[in-house]
Amino acid sequence: MKTKLLAAIALLGLCAMACELPFSSVDTVDGISGADAVEEDTVSVGEGSSETDNILFEDDFSDSDSGWDRSSFDGGLTDYEAGSYRILVTETNYSAWANPSRNYSDVRVEVDAVKIGGDDDNEFGLICRHANIDNFYVATISSDGFYGFLKRVDGESLALVNMENMLPSDAINLGDASNHIRLDCVGATLSLYVNGEFVGETVDNSIGAGDVGLYAGTFSVPGTDIFFDNFVVQIP
Repeated sequence: MKTKLLAAIALLGLCAMACELPFSSVDTVDGISGADAVEEDTVSVGEGSSETDNILFEDDFSDSDSGWDRSSFDGGLTDYEAGSYRILVTETNYSAWANPSRNYSDVRVEVDAVKIGGDDDNEFGLICRHANIDNFYVATISSDGFYGFLKRVDGESLALVNMENMLPSDAINLGDASNHIRLDCVGATLSLYVNGEFVGETVDNSIGAGDVGLYAGTFSVPGTDIFFDNFVVQIP
């Protein structure tokens, strides 16, 4: 059975708006992000009378002034395009992410994602509890059918959470097919759903609150190009 591993790469540096991070397919990763603050009051689990009432933030990316990072840098770009949010990564073993400047504790995050370019050996997904550039979680999938949970704590390397490698899942649509990704961050539990199916979960209590976001990266082949749409944050 094929597996994916992540590898240790040297720290690159800060991009003023987008968040860049080197990434490869062997072990763990060092990196730094450009969004080191969040702006809204922390929100935790509550009760709503309907699913609509539970929505904390949503964005279909039709308004390019809705607050997401807009940046072009040596390794790619993060910006609005064609009614979606685009993350393009043009270097190998590299990744980028973007945040809308929010702050939540327990949260459910969802998005539609489609690969519009690059190799299937890629990764893309959702961020929760991005407290600052040194502390955040990521749930990621790949176009060749793998998933994993990542974290960066106190500036240490971005590494898989309670996993030795990324794992395969039949729930992930392969190639350039669209995937609906959902990440629940509730208490110490991170749960990933893809296309309505539960894929896996892990437990970690290192980070209590922070921003949400979008994430994409390359392994050995450059050119990962992902369009994201219908981003929704809810009370879980």
